[in-house]
Amino acid sequence: GVEELALLEKLLGLPKGNKYGVQGERKVPVLQTNNGPGLTGLMTIAAHLVKQAKKDQLLGSTAEEKAVVQQWLEYRVTRVDGGSSKEDTIIILKDLNLHLEDKVYLAGNIFTLADILMYYGLHHVMVDLTVQEKEKYLNVSRWFNHIQHYPGVRQHLSNVIFIKNRLYTNAH
Repeated sequence: GVEELALLEKLLGLPKGNKYGVQGERKVPVLQTNNGPGLTGLMTIAAHLVKQAKKDQLLGSTAEEKAVVQQWLEYRVTRVDGGSSKEDTIIILKDLNLHLEDKVYLAGNIFTLADILMYYGLHHVMVDLTVQEKEKYLNVSRWFNHIQHYPGVRQHLSNVIFIKNRLYTNAH
C-alpha cells in the first residue's frame, strides 16, 4: 500500500514529502497530514492525492463513472488485497476478464484511478502467470499491457511480457 502511494504520487507529479505509515496487522496505509488527523486507507489517501494534484478526472467525470471507479477501488481493497489463495486469484482474473470484455478501461472508456491501483495490485499476479494463463484471461492481459504502457504508470515495476503466438499450420 505505502509503496503504491509513492508510485501514485510520482505519477500524479506531486512533490515528495508526504509522510506515510502503516497501522495494524493488515498494514493499512496512513498519511500524516500537517493539519488535523491523518488519513487512513489506500483508497482514501489515493483519492486525496488525486485531488491534491487537481486531476479529479481520474475519479470519474459523471456520477456513474465516479460510482464505477469507487466500486473497482473497493473491489481492489476487499477482493484483491483480501484474496490470498490461488482460488481467489482465479476468481479475480475471471471477474476482470468478463468485465473488460467490451471495455478499454475498468470504468469504460476513460483511464481512472481504478486502473492505476488495480494495475499496481495485480502486478505481482501478472508477473507469475504462464503464457497459457495470460491467453486464458485475454481481456485482462490486453488491459494490463495497455496500462503498463500508459505514460508514468509502470515506473520501476518490471515490464510484464505478453507473447503473441502465431500458429502456423503446415498444409502438406
